[in-house]
Amino acid sequence: MSAAQPFSALESRDHTLDACFLGPYGENDALLERLIVEFLRDHVYWRRNFHPEDPPAIATGAAQHPDYLAFESRMRRELHLLSAALKKSVPFHSPRYIGHMASDLLLPGLAAQILTLPYNPNNVSEDAAPVTVDMEVQVGLQLARMLGYPHDPVQPACAFGHLTSGGTLANYQALRLALALKAFPVALRAARVPQLELPPDDWSAFNLSHADGIAVLEAWQTWLAAQPPTERAHWLKRVDDERVEQRGLVGFFAAHPQLRVPLVLAPVTAHYSWSKGLKLLGLGRDQLELLPTRGMRLDPSALRGTLERCVRIRQPVLMCVAVLGSTEYGTIDPIDEVLAARTEAQAHGLGFSVHVDAAWGGYLATLFRNENGTLRRREEVATEYVQFPTPAVHAAFAALGDTDSATVDPHKLGYLPYGTGAFICRDHRAMALLAERADYVFHTSTPSDYLARYRSLGQFIPEGSKAGAAAAAAYVTHKVLPLDHRHFGRLPRATIRAAEAFYARAQRFALDLADCVHALVPFAPDSNLVCLALNPRGNTSLAGANAFVGALHDTLRCDPGQPLQLKEFFGSVTSLRPEELGLVETARILNALGLDLATLNHDGENRRLLILRHTLMNPYLIDHENGISYIDRYFEFLGRRVQSLTVTDASRPTLIRKAGIG
Repeated sequence: MSAAQPFSALESRDHTLDACFLGPYGENDALLERLIVEFLRDHVYWRRNFHPEDPPAIATGAAQHPDYLAFESRMRRELHLLSAALKKSVPFHSPRYIGHMASDLLLPGLAAQILTLPYNPNNVSEDAAPVTVDMEVQVGLQLARMLGYPHDPVQPACAFGHLTSGGTLANYQALRLALALKAFPVALRAARVPQLELPPDDWSAFNLSHADGIAVLEAWQTWLAAQPPTERAHWLKRVDDERVEQRGLVGFFAAHPQLRVPLVLAPVTAHYSWSKGLKLLGLGRDQLELLPTRGMRLDPSALRGTLERCVRIRQPVLMCVAVLGSTEYGTIDPIDEVLAARTEAQAHGLGFSVHVDAAWGGYLATLFRNENGTLRRREEVATEYVQFPTPAVHAAFAALGDTDSATVDPHKLGYLPYGTGAFICRDHRAMALLAERADYVFHTSTPSDYLARYRSLGQFIPEGSKAGAAAAAAYVTHKVLPLDHRHFGRLPRATIRAAEAFYARAQRFALDLADCVHALVPFAPDSNLVCLALNPRGNTSLAGANAFVGALHDTLRCDPGQPLQLKEFFGSVTSLRPEELGLVETARILNALGLDLATLNHDGENRRLLILRHTLMNPYLIDHENGISYIDRYFEFLGRRVQSLTVTDASRPTLIRKAGIG
């Protein structure tokens, strides 16, 4: 894309967005206030109309009692102190904030969450949340439709999803489900269940495809249901005693010594929650094998080579993780290639799950989804942008529906309050393997109806208690803004356009300041996250470049010790590491920045390159109402900071000492 290419032809004011948020200037305060007051009063009326014959428990004169007044005074004081302290918070709402994955909150979700909080539903089961637990199950179906998973509860292979505290817990759930499904056929063989067609050996049983594993589970459930009650209880216990959930990893693999503990394959760009998850499940960090990338996107040839090795040495694989929008760079892995590699491995007897960590990029799928749920053609999507989506990006989103599970974070590109992550699996039938029996909370029957089954939500999820208000926020938001390109897609569309404008402006910035700084976008953006690498002219050491970017970041990071208004913009940093980049990419980037590869210290402090990271979530970065581009303003600000950290003499630029370089 040319740095000089105009964006005016693509940009137009979207008045729907005007009503979506409280607004950078609090423009919609009256709307939010009306909603809160209206539904607070409605909640009070609900309380008063529940047995209105009961007298008020708090006397009308209580508000004049000295103890009441003293309590009110203390409460007001602490709330005022809290309000004052919160003024030091990071201004996520402002288009001047382009740091981490946070932005303003959508009004439908914010209002729905505030409205629901006084009811305080606990989505562990319908007994504690008769309304919001259904909403949570519906949110799972809404997200499944967005991803291209089957989403009709009448169909046996319908998807299932639930909310979590964040993407980390959703990733844990993916690991739990994959391990349960992978190990279950082995448990059936060990229990010697009669009349079932099972694989001939443990290796084959441990390496069934996802669909074949579910077929074995269904065959077992059908057989079990046909047994007399006494026999049913006997065989249920016998199989449960052989399951990995009962034996534990040590006991399970000791009972099946021909099996190795399975690997989890993920790109080096994967979130650190995968390391935490393997530790938490007891699989161990050694079982996480990080694969190299090309341009910070998983390298399919490296994946194929690893799978060939696993087939050769009979090393099981639990799961391959593909990242749909990496946390650091927003890059998108070739999900279609991962699925193709899985098909090839399955032909050689190596089966495993494919999980998509779409915590960041999940809601970008709305850009590719028609109102009727079908996939949009790349050519149709591309008419709205300069470069997005590349053929590789479109192919990745088109392949989402064939994966086994996904993580999506509504509290990121869904613009909902923390913590609202989500886990979605393509076929809900496998969830039976995660069910926990707890008769004091859950009904003992197993209803066939999809919604009735998952009203006992706590049986299937890692949490015990969980907030129903978060489910209400997500459900209402998705109803107001359905998850397709004509509705919710308006939000990511605005931010992708902003990312393209940012990318073009970064190229112009590099040309305008070429006499004093090397500037480079190391990877063309796949999504709405753009990084910028910088190195002052004349500097060749990695230590010097990192000190320079560190000095720039000092003016962009949150500083609670200073008044908020002193900050012009908020940004973040990340690092490029040779072990992630590979030698070719490392050399390309360092050479483009004028850095000497020999200054890269693989064992010391300067074994990474510090770069600026910009998350472009705010839909008002280009303010059409006032003719303001905060992207232009940011680069003007950055230019001033760069020039203040460098001075030029007759021979070459020299770095000012306060930057820590010289």
